[in-house]
Amino acid sequence: MEQLLHYVWKHKLFPLGELKTTDGESVEVIDPGLHNHHAGPDFFNAKIIIDRTLWVGNVEIHEKSGDWYQHGHDQDHRYDNVILHVAGEIDTPVMNAEGNYLRQMQLDVPVWVKAHYQELLATDTYPPCYRIIPDLTRLTVHAWMAALQTERLEQKTIAIRQRVERCGGSWEDAYFVTLARNFGFGVNGDTFEEWAYHIPLPAVGKHRDDLFQVEAIFMGQAGLLNVEAVPSYYQKDALNEGYFAKLKNEYTYLAHKFSLKAMDYQLWRFLRLRPQNFPHIRLSQLACFYYERKAGLSQLVECETMTQLKELMNSHVTPYWETHYTFGSTSCRNEKHISPQSQNLLIINTAIPMLFAYGRHQSKEYLCDRAFDFLEQLKAENNYIIRMWQQCGLPVQSAGDSQALIQLKKEYCDKKECLRCRFGYEYLKKK
Repeated sequence: MEQLLHYVWKHKLFPLGELKTTDGESVEVIDPGLHNHHAGPDFFNAKIIIDRTLWVGNVEIHEKSGDWYQHGHDQDHRYDNVILHVAGEIDTPVMNAEGNYLRQMQLDVPVWVKAHYQELLATDTYPPCYRIIPDLTRLTVHAWMAALQTERLEQKTIAIRQRVERCGGSWEDAYFVTLARNFGFGVNGDTFEEWAYHIPLPAVGKHRDDLFQVEAIFMGQAGLLNVEAVPSYYQKDALNEGYFAKLKNEYTYLAHKFSLKAMDYQLWRFLRLRPQNFPHIRLSQLACFYYERKAGLSQLVECETMTQLKELMNSHVTPYWETHYTFGSTSCRNEKHISPQSQNLLIINTAIPMLFAYGRHQSKEYLCDRAFDFLEQLKAENNYIIRMWQQCGLPVQSAGDSQALIQLKKEYCDKKECLRCRFGYEYLKKK
C-alpha cells in the first residue's frame, strides 16, 4: 500500500476535492519532488503551498503515520527538513529529531487507481495491462520502447564490466567470454562462460595458426576429451575413428606444457537440445572463429555495416564435425555454418552490447550510436514473448523493438513492477 501511495504522490493522482493537513490548512502540490530510492526521505525538494505559503523541502510517506516512529525517523536528523508527512491513515502526531511536530496530510488513494492496481497484481494474463495497449498513442509506445531498449543495453553493460573486472581489466578477454557465453544459446550459456574463463588466451595465442591445436585446447578444457564424456554406446566407435584419440593426445601434451586443468564434463547439458546446438559443434565453430582471427575486439569495432558484422559473426566446423554431432556418432555431411537466426542472436547479445559498453568505456559515442543503428537494422526476434506482445496489439518491427519488449516482460511484468512501467501508469490513471 505504501508503494501505491508513493505512486499516487509522484504522479499527482489525487482524489477530487481540496487537500488539507490534519490541522485544516489547505495544501497545493506544485512539484512532488524527486523520488528517492535510497536512504533518507522519500521525495527530495518538493514544492508545496501550505496555507498560501510556499514551502520547499522533503516529503516522507507512510501507510500509517505511526510508521514514522517504527522506522526511527524521530531519531534521524536526515528527516529534520521534512516539510510534510503524508500517510494513508493518520493515527498519531509525529515529531522530528529536533522535537518539532510535523504537518501531516492524509492521502486517500482514488478508488479507480486502487481497483486498477489490484487488477494488475491479480491477473495471470501477460501483460496484465493488455486491455489498454490498443489505445496507447504512438508517442507513448515509442518513448517507452526507446527507454527500455537503452535500459536493456545498460543492464548488459553491467554484466560485461563485471567480466572485464574478472579478466583483470582486459576488454579483449571479456569480449571472448561474452562471445563464448552466447555460443551457449541460453541452455549452456553459464557453462560456456565458465569454460571461457578456463581458456588461457595467451597460451592459445601461441598456437593460433594451428586449427587442430586450437580445437584440442577448446575441447580438452571443456572436459569433452575425457573418455567418460563419450556415451558408452559411442565409446568404441569414437576410439576406432582416431580423431578423438588424436585430439586427446594433443591436449595431453598442451595441458602439460601450459599447466591446464579441464572442466567437469558433466556441467554440459544435452537434454532437449537440437544437435546443432551440442557443445561439440559450438566449440568447433568457436575454434574456427578464433583461428580465422574473428574473435578480437578490434575486428568487431572495425565493422561499420551490417554486412560486415554478419560476415564477422559467421563460422563453420572442422572437417570431422561435418559428419558428426558427438564423438563416434556419424551423420549426413553438413558444413554446419552458423544459421542466419543464430547469427542474429550473436549480434544482438554479443556484438551490439559489446559495442555499446566499449563505446561508453572509451567515451566514443559513435560506437554507442552504431549499436543502436544495428539494432534497428536487424529483424525482430521470434519467440513466445514477442508473439505475446504482438497478439496484444504492439507493433514489433526490429530487434530494437524485440529487445525492449523482452526487457519489459522480464523486468516489469514478471516482477509485477507495474508502478514503474509507463504502460502501467496509463492503465492506472484511466477512469
